[in-house]
Amino acid sequence: MRAHSSATAAPPIAVTAPRDHRGFGTLQAALGVIAFSLTFPATAWGLEGFGPWSLVAVRSVLAAFVAGGCLLAVGAPPRERSRAWGRVPPPDRKHWPGLAVVGAGVVLGFPMLTTLALQTSTTAHAAVVVGLLPLTTALLSALRVGSRPSRTFWTAALAGAAAVLAFTVQQSGGALTTADLYLFAALLVCAAGYTEGGRLARVMPGWQVIGWALVLCLPLTLPVAAVALAVEPVTLSAHSVAGLLWVAAGSQFLGLIVWYRGMAAIGIPKASQLQLAQPLLTLVWSVLLLNEQLTVAAPLTAAAVLVCIAVTQRARG
Repeated sequence: MRAHSSATAAPPIAVTAPRDHRGFGTLQAALGVIAFSLTFPATAWGLEGFGPWSLVAVRSVLAAFVAGGCLLAVGAPPRERSRAWGRVPPPDRKHWPGLAVVGAGVVLGFPMLTTLALQTSTTAHAAVVVGLLPLTTALLSALRVGSRPSRTFWTAALAGAAAVLAFTVQQSGGALTTADLYLFAALLVCAAGYTEGGRLARVMPGWQVIGWALVLCLPLTLPVAAVALAVEPVTLSAHSVAGLLWVAAGSQFLGLIVWYRGMAAIGIPKASQLQLAQPLLTLVWSVLLLNEQLTVAAPLTAAAVLVCIAVTQRARG
């Protein structure tokens, strides 16, 4: 059975995409970054009423229900519909290992590790540390997909990573904390999920990539959610419910749809460097939504990292 319909699937991405296509891809990736920049503040809100395991499991279950509904409701034309999955045929078997990596990285690993980190870390600190994600994604992309960015690209990416590392060490008093270890582990698993998702988005629609990954994880997340809700106390409030809904629908599903489509259009390395803007955006949200007090180093580091975006986006891969 074909993995996607010719009527809905995006065409394979050429090495040199048309300029207007690349521009739209950049816009989609940027929208994904904006959605992701709200993840940490929304998680902090969610932790006001949910335990860490409950928050992560329930967000994944809710996102899987949304994704499953979309898979059932929209997709292929009638002649190519799957009886088992409504209007969207299941992916080919060769794509399931990649979907498993996406699920392990962005559905389970990154949300759980960052939620544990945010129990003891501020959102501002976590946001700047996660500024290393673009470099990590570019490295894994080079290994997995065979992309070969230019020396200028790598120089700018390494400069941004060095700024983030210096900030982390300075904020931690010269030693890494347990929260930092959670965050660095989250970088690795998320970069793997982004790389596989970007690769799969070249052969199937981006919304189906994250949709099938969420559904694939449902047999695990559903029982975990039931157990966690029974064990961890739950206090419903406007903040906790709003935070849960955003990380489920905004970060876990809608944001990843436009993100994967953007990566497929402009390439994984360049799309990943747009995330260098994410720490600065999250710093803004942490002040506006959480009333956090920023140290001088946080916005300075975020601004220095932002400079690297212009360089990496101009560098030819």
